[in-house]
Amino acid sequence: MIHIEHVSKKYKKADNYSLSDLSLFIDEKEIFGLLGPNGAGKTTLISILCSLIKPTSGSFSIKGLTYKEHKNQLKQLIGIVPQEYALYPSLTAFENLKYFGSMYGLKGKSLDEKIHNSLDHLGLVKFAHKKIDTFSGGMKRRVNLIASILHNPKVLFLDEPTVGVDVQSKNVIIEFLQELNKNGTTIIYTSHHLNEAETFCTRVAIIDHGKLIVKGKPKELINNNPGAHNLEDVFISLTGKALRDHA
Repeated sequence: MIHIEHVSKKYKKADNYSLSDLSLFIDEKEIFGLLGPNGAGKTTLISILCSLIKPTSGSFSIKGLTYKEHKNQLKQLIGIVPQEYALYPSLTAFENLKYFGSMYGLKGKSLDEKIHNSLDHLGLVKFAHKKIDTFSGGMKRRVNLIASILHNPKVLFLDEPTVGVDVQSKNVIIEFLQELNKNGTTIIYTSHHLNEAETFCTRVAIIDHGKLIVKGKPKELINNNPGAHNLEDVFISLTGKALRDHA
């Protein structure tokens, strides 16, 4: 589904590369976790794959489509759930979703039904006509998720989709994502919640300093690292205990 070949990225005035000669292949219908410390390059890689920024060198394709040759078709294939809320706070949930749906060319009764069903599925239908600025963090996360899947994307990118939410919202979000995956959506997921990644992802890749360190199924990575009892142990053994604060 996704071919990443020798991708590097260096921002203007930066001393170091955010990504360095990274190659990775992600299969169709996977739930693939991109894991790494702060500043490892995860968000940069997702931004490149979503065609938000261009790589300094290297190339990538999604379902055989490249940014240079198939920009518009590529964007129709993907959905993005950013780390920050991408909603208009003064609009209602329904108004936000009508707007985002219209950006993908959706309209009329079919869009209204899609919005209603999705809100109902995620426990938000009774809040459909409440303004977003009255919502809790977990509710905003769920509306953000709905906005990204109205056009039935083949690939869904998730940047910290459960950060700052209550346990109930987290469970609802994860179950919804698993259902999307069963129906054919390939999911690319980043998170610092390694226990969540261990049970949610079919495969993971750990990157650090812009380079691919290791990839594989969570259980295989745990078994292949002596003394590791979980994915967090693997992560620490490969990336170290040093703080990764950056500004």
